[in-house]
Amino acid sequence: KGERKGTNKYYPPDFDPAKHGSLNKYHRSHPLRERARKLSQGILVIRDPDPVPLPRFRMKCHLCVNYIEMQTDPAGCDYVIVSGARRKEERWDMRDNEQVLTTEREEKEKLETDAMFRLEHGVADRAALQRAVPTLAGLQEAQSAWKDDFALNSRLRRRFREEKKTLREEEEEAAALQAKAGLSIPLVREAEEDRRLAALLKYHSPD
Repeated sequence: KGERKGTNKYYPPDFDPAKHGSLNKYHRSHPLRERARKLSQGILVIRDPDPVPLPRFRMKCHLCVNYIEMQTDPAGCDYVIVSGARRKEERWDMRDNEQVLTTEREEKEKLETDAMFRLEHGVADRAALQRAVPTLAGLQEAQSAWKDDFALNSRLRRRFREEKKTLREEEEEAAALQAKAGLSIPLVREAEEDRRLAALLKYHSPD
C-alpha cells in the first residue's frame, strides 16, 4: 500500500525513490505544473495578480440634476465616460496653430546621429525664428507699453492717496479751529496770498 507522509503527499505502491527520485519525475511533470508548459520555448507562465480596481469619479452636472461618472483607463492613459455624458473630441494640428512642437524620439535620435539632418534642421529652425521675429517684437512692445501704463497708474494712485491724506488733515484742522472760535461758517483753504497779507498786518493791544 502507498504511504501518506506528513507533507500530505501520496506515494504510489510502485514508487521507488532510487529509481524515480521524486514524485514529479514519477508523474513526468514539472514542479510548476501548468506554469511550465512552455518552458521548452523559454517561456514561464506567470500567474496574473489580482485585478486592481479602476478608480471611478462621480460628479454632479452643473446644468441639471443628473450625475456624470468617469473611469480611468490606465492602458490608454485616458478616461472613459461610464454614464451621464458623451465625449467631444476636437482635434487640431499643432503646426497649424503655431504651437511648440515636441521632438519625437525618432527625430531626436536622427539629430544625434545624422550630421546632414542636424544641419538641415538647424536651417529650418533659424528660418522659423526669422518668421517669428516680427510677432515677438510686437509682443515685447505690447508688454513694454503695459509696463509703462502700470507704472503711470501706480504713480497716479500714490499721488491721489497723498492728496487725499492732505485734504483730510486740512479738514480736521479747520474743524478744530471752528470749534475753538465758535464759528459756524465754512473756512476756505489758506492761499499763499493770504499768508503774505497776514504777515504785513500788525496788531496792537488797546491801552
